[in-house]
Amino acid sequence: MAETIHDVIIIGAGPAGLGAGLYTARDRLDTLILEKFMPGGQINNTDRIENYPGFEKIDGPGLIENMQKQVESFGAQIKNGVDVDRLEKRDDGPIVVHAGKDTHVARAVILSPGSSYRKLGVPGEDEFRNAGAGVSYCGTCDAPFFREKAVVSVGGGNTALEETLHLAKYASKVTLIHRRNEFRAEKVLVEELLAKANEPDSNLAIKYDTVATAIEGEGKVQSVKLRNVKTNEEESYPCDGVFIFVGMVPNTDFLKGFVELTDVGFIKCDCAYLRTSVPGVFAAGDCRIGAAMQLVTAVADGVNAAMQLKQYFRDPAWWNMPVSDMLSPGGW
Repeated sequence: MAETIHDVIIIGAGPAGLGAGLYTARDRLDTLILEKFMPGGQINNTDRIENYPGFEKIDGPGLIENMQKQVESFGAQIKNGVDVDRLEKRDDGPIVVHAGKDTHVARAVILSPGSSYRKLGVPGEDEFRNAGAGVSYCGTCDAPFFREKAVVSVGGGNTALEETLHLAKYASKVTLIHRRNEFRAEKVLVEELLAKANEPDSNLAIKYDTVATAIEGEGKVQSVKLRNVKTNEEESYPCDGVFIFVGMVPNTDFLKGFVELTDVGFIKCDCAYLRTSVPGVFAAGDCRIGAAMQLVTAVADGVNAAMQLKQYFRDPAWWNMPVSDMLSPGGW
């Protein structure tokens, strides 16, 4: 029996994977999308989306359902429940994707396994995990839902400070909780945060040396239990929402030893063409370095990768050509 070699295998059916699949399928490329669980990824946990162009308001599952139907209507095949454990590139060119006892082969692969929000792991976090109930991991996405409300943000890195400043544009009060007495974020962000906090009648406050130990409420967030790490003093701090900015965990363990990864697991690639260290293997979405971690940019990544792989099919030597700002729009 002849071996089936797909034109492209897309690993992950989140927004990036579905965006890629739409374009490869419309190009009449034999497209197989492998998904560990079910299409959508993190966006399935979002009950209100208002920053995706073309939709005034839609929920995550509804958007993904529309995207999946559109992708499949052009002939892409989506297989759910496929846990990819490793990849290898054969000497003759194709890439082999191993998933338990099953193997799938393709001329090119787009990696879009996404990433997961690093959680606090405290009681109440999962119970209230959506903007409607009060726990969020994206201020850019959900700040407008907390207009004129009091919120708590948690974290001390660049993202935490940027998102906290964004929250302050909407919430009546923002309290930033940080477990240390100084921030690890870039100096310019720290200065901006402190300047905002020190304004007369500022709506932004900072609690240093403090951790959240529980998120409490009846049906929605009503308070956060806080503990000072130096004095062990505890308090129940009233609020309407909790924003958690303690990092992302890329879903890339299965790629160790295959493509180059950062120390924390993000896929290294050139951010213009999304080429990884392995010819024929692209990265798209929240799994890669430089990702904006937004729904619309994840979809755009998938589209970009799908378009760039056509250049690879035309001329495999293109893979090793340097990124040039002299290229015309479209890349060819």
